[in-house]
Amino acid sequence: MAKKLEITLTRSLIGRPEDQRVTVNTLGLRKMHQTVVQADNAAIRGMVNKVSHLLTVKEIEA
Repeated sequence: MAKKLEITLTRSLIGRPEDQRVTVNTLGLRKMHQTVVQADNAAIRGMVNKVSHLLTVKEIEA
């Protein structure tokens, strides 16, 4: 089975640098406490690592 990541935006983007805002939007997150499911691959992991202080991430089997 392919692994997926359940990503939730838990901290606000107010006052954050533009590159962090763009990264969060690219992950598909638009609002606080919104959760998206993304494939677990190197590109998504890199984006998550860049803004890990704003997110909560769970690995799920899907």
